[in-house]
Amino acid sequence: MEQLIEAQSKLVPEMMDVLQARYNMLRYVKMAGPIGRRPLGEIAGLSERETRTVMDFLRAQHLIRVAKNGATITEEGNEVLETLATTVDKWSGRVSTANRLSTLLGIRAVKVITGNCDKEVAAKNLLGMEAADVFISGIQSGGTVAVTGGSTVASIPAYIGNKSDREDLLFVAARGGVGDDIGLQANVIAASFAEACGGTYSTFYYPEALSEEAHEAFQKEPSVLKMIELYDSVDCVVHGIGNARTMASLRGSTVQEQEKLQEAGAKGEAFGYYFDREGKVVHRIRTVGIQTKQLERVPLLIAVAGGKSKAEAILAYLATAPEQTILVTDEGAANEMLKQMAQ
Repeated sequence: MEQLIEAQSKLVPEMMDVLQARYNMLRYVKMAGPIGRRPLGEIAGLSERETRTVMDFLRAQHLIRVAKNGATITEEGNEVLETLATTVDKWSGRVSTANRLSTLLGIRAVKVITGNCDKEVAAKNLLGMEAADVFISGIQSGGTVAVTGGSTVASIPAYIGNKSDREDLLFVAARGGVGDDIGLQANVIAASFAEACGGTYSTFYYPEALSEEAHEAFQKEPSVLKMIELYDSVDCVVHGIGNARTMASLRGSTVQEQEKLQEAGAKGEAFGYYFDREGKVVHRIRTVGIQTKQLERVPLLIAVAGGKSKAEAILAYLATAPEQTILVTDEGAANEMLKQMAQ
């Protein structure tokens, strides 16, 4: 099949553009449906006329259905997506990029989705969809899953849907609260994962950044001791990777603290740790949460981050990340990472 498509692309190169456009539109309908034509066109980056043409074709082929509340994908449409997924990814070069990155980074695998989160509305949702597939295919029954906060991780549960019925999974927050957006807190996201999977969750309502005195006091709390015990037996961690400067601002760090981070060469952040370009920890937040040393024994580590602007931060964290890490990212970040590693 792949050789056939490659041969066809050489003889009829415009065919591949049409295939990619229709394939992407079908994925967007699956991701956002039911969805109207106008918002679908905005996501796909197509004019209203182009969107209508592609939608009419997909409907005629019974790959989508269109109703008053918008377009949704059909069972046949899902089958087409699943059949073409590997071939389209290989043809686009994303598989080659992913394999090259995983080798250079020394991690288990890299998954690259189309687009750039910095510019495209759909990219972050596609990241969530891909991460959901990685999670569902990798998680074992009866496990404990720790999740961090952030908008990218928050996008994952919506795409778990009916794919996973895991009442035996326990979800916990990997760290305390960061920022003021309740919907992006690790506790809320853990509850969303549990709801999507039919599992359970354990709450952990402590602020992420603590004074030395408060940190010492909290370490003795029964609920904290229980959570630390859970962290020692976690089977999966799903987390984001932050830009050091952005995370410092989100945490309300003082100007002096931000200047110190900049002077130390902080580029990326994860789990309350700030990393420089070589992966060295240059600063650590006092936090009651999962620690980097605990990650070494976790069988399934899923890091989710995208956007060209995140490339440097991702490289900083992955420079010393556990080798069992699976990175889910986008073309914007992946291509920029390869560019920076080649310098």
